[in-house]
Amino acid sequence: MDCPVCKNAMVTLELEDVEIDYCADCGGIWLDAGELELLLGEPGRVRHLIDSFKVDRGSTERVRKCPICDKKMQKIVVGSAAPALLIDKCRRGDGLWFDKGELHEIFDRAELDKGSKIQKLLKDIFVQGQG
Repeated sequence: MDCPVCKNAMVTLELEDVEIDYCADCGGIWLDAGELELLLGEPGRVRHLIDSFKVDRGSTERVRKCPICDKKMQKIVVGSAAPALLIDKCRRGDGLWFDKGELHEIFDRAELDKGSKIQKLLKDIFVQGQG
């Protein structure tokens, strides 16, 4: 699968039976439909977070294409905290794209257990070097 940002091939990593597609060049992460829920666990908080997703029709960010269906993705505002966090979501429901650091931000906004093994592992793998 190619990265929707830099068009380079992504690496597939498996974490707790979830395949994470990671771009080593730009640091972006693709999660197939349902994988965010699996990573986050805690169904009540996950449902609250996902219910907070709202389409941002006025975004000036560059539109990206889904790496699966090649259709333009929607810009989604996550939660109501400032500053706004925008992620990309496939209109057909194939999955979600997170630019570097955005998946970690999702964990913070979901207020999940900071001691979570998965959260710590994701942070160790994907957040190193962010400033």
